[in-house]
Amino acid sequence: MNVTLKQLRAFVAIAESGSFAEASERVHLSQPALSIAIKNFEDCIGGKLLARSTRKVALTPEGHLFIPVAKRMIADWDEAFTDLNNLFSLQRGKLAIAAMPSYASTELPMLLKTFRDNYPQVNIKVHDVIAEDTVAMVRTGKVELGITFDPGLYDDLIFEPLFTDQFIAVIPVDHPLCSHSKISLVSLANFPFISMQQPSSIRALLDNFLLEQNIKLTAEFETNQFATIGQMVHSGLGVSVMPALYQKQLLSIGVECRPLKAPAISRRVGLITRKRYSLSSAAQALIDIIKGQY
Repeated sequence: MNVTLKQLRAFVAIAESGSFAEASERVHLSQPALSIAIKNFEDCIGGKLLARSTRKVALTPEGHLFIPVAKRMIADWDEAFTDLNNLFSLQRGKLAIAAMPSYASTELPMLLKTFRDNYPQVNIKVHDVIAEDTVAMVRTGKVELGITFDPGLYDDLIFEPLFTDQFIAVIPVDHPLCSHSKISLVSLANFPFISMQQPSSIRALLDNFLLEQNIKLTAEFETNQFATIGQMVHSGLGVSVMPALYQKQLLSIGVECRPLKAPAISRRVGLITRKRYSLSSAAQALIDIIKGQY
């Protein structure tokens, strides 16, 4: 059955006005075109909805039963396109993103504030998960956008770098190394070391770097959250190496941070999205805000 929205609107206009002349003005059709639309409509459904006389147009019994249905169909159609327009214009919508904690707890909040100021009706769900989980959530489509370290080569991902994060030495207050303006990895090897657990990509980056530099640095404590490492350093359990993204938080809890002496450790931070999948208007708007920051 090939019923069109134009036919529905024409039928409702005639039913409400009782006149082809008035209805043609309402729906912006000539009277001959309106008559053809109604005839095709009735031919399509297999019966008469309107009873015509020389003076007026009235609804048939079937027409009386169908008129509320027709009005509801038109309203649903209009609402559907209003909702779609709101999604494209960011007047409503939802967006799910993932970000590694070092970014989610430092850089991201102010960027989300800018987004919310511009698009207050869009709901955002933030998954602050480790770098590996951020990549996995983007790849499986659980989130549209991820913010994390460069994940390396993936056939199904696009990585857009934002900046390079330099790793720093993290030591307790009043530690013997506090007098140093820069700290070498070799000097950290003389103290208990706190590290991320395997198979963390950051742990792998550090282990490979140490191997290349022929530096032996054995972890005495391991955890899977940088925030926990910071608290452990603060408690005097040892020293560590962490992304500089965490520096403000580390300083706020009373932990000392120092740049690493060359050769330094660094890793690019950026946006990851899925190849061959279009982004929602909300995701693209957030990406534009994030890129504008760098």
